[in-house]
Amino acid sequence: MDFPTTLIKAVKGTRDLLPPATEVWNGVEAAARAVFRAYNYHEIRTPIFEETQLFARGVGEETDIVTKEMYTFEDRDGSSLTLRPECTASVIRAYIEHRLDQRPGMQKLYYLGPMFRRERPQKGRYRQFYQIGAEAIGSESPMVDAEVIEMVVEILKRAGLAGFELLINSVGDRNCRPQYVERLRQELKSVAQGMCGDCQRRADTNPLRVLDCKVEADQPIIEKLPSIVDHLCDACRAHFEAVKQSLADRGLPYQVRPRLVRGLDYYMRTTFEVVHGSLGAQNSVLGGGRYDGLAEALGSKVHSPGIGFSIGEDRLVMIVEGGQSPAPLDLFIAPLGEPALRHAALMARDFRESGLSVELAEGKLKRVMELANKLGARFALIVGENEMAAGRYALKDMSTGEQESLTRDEIAAKLATALNC
Repeated sequence: MDFPTTLIKAVKGTRDLLPPATEVWNGVEAAARAVFRAYNYHEIRTPIFEETQLFARGVGEETDIVTKEMYTFEDRDGSSLTLRPECTASVIRAYIEHRLDQRPGMQKLYYLGPMFRRERPQKGRYRQFYQIGAEAIGSESPMVDAEVIEMVVEILKRAGLAGFELLINSVGDRNCRPQYVERLRQELKSVAQGMCGDCQRRADTNPLRVLDCKVEADQPIIEKLPSIVDHLCDACRAHFEAVKQSLADRGLPYQVRPRLVRGLDYYMRTTFEVVHGSLGAQNSVLGGGRYDGLAEALGSKVHSPGIGFSIGEDRLVMIVEGGQSPAPLDLFIAPLGEPALRHAALMARDFRESGLSVELAEGKLKRVMELANKLGARFALIVGENEMAAGRYALKDMSTGEQESLTRDEIAAKLATALNC
């Protein structure tokens, strides 16, 4: 039988996550989970595909995500399904469907998982990418906004990120934003033709997104456009001032960026981003904001205000992994011969149960000790027939070269002390 010789590779814009990089991913996610627990958030897991209308209605018909980036396909029954490009709409759909508004207090939910957008792959941006996010549903309080921002900053710090900047803004609400958007649309009529193709299209369909353009040549024009901060109604202005005061009370430095808008239609009032200089022009690590009308847009009869964020985990890992080393192997066991191999396998099981990472490999002693070095083992244990008969085993500290003859209990005690386990 002939087999095809063409090598099958990962689809463009996707990638395999391999060790030791996956250890950094696990560390970031563990840090996030610990912070979520401290703030009383609970995990939600939604399907990776939904009815297409969920994103069209929730994210916005004229957004780039819906018009250009979604992976949409027709199911066998003719229905239109889409791989989730983001998760907030899915969380709110689940909140409505399962009547989570009937539960006591705010619903504080978090998620981790893959999202899908067909956009041009670039540094830190993939067509299958990963997000860590959270949603606080059931309160309009600016104090909740500040607490959510405080929480996300804590996640970044615990994940090992330093040197980032917090940017905030208010994009108004249904009372004041329509007037501002119309003012912006009118201003753009005379200047849009000198901007990039995307801005020319957005100038009429989604003027707010023009403010988020990253094309360098467009920035002088954007800087002269009206600022939404100058067009907030009294209620939105008071809300924004309260958010800023609460951030100051918490000692969280921030910068107000009047051009900061989010690419999704459901955002209102508070919006925020965290940026990092190592990422170049596309420097956002995370973004978030308030979406007080999203639940109603998705069919809820109950007013369910909320605020949330999503961290681009691919970008976060890319920044922090350079400063981290893979976790070392605690113990390498080298059995000499078949009886020793069977004996060493039981020893390995016992040490693993005590919390150690253990590798076991048989072969000639010189070769297996070379392997122990390559694997970065902190200790090596030699098990042969003589050691088994005497009940004492050769334990070698790989960093110092010091070797001792110890009983199993003495080995366990030494490793516990040396490895703090």
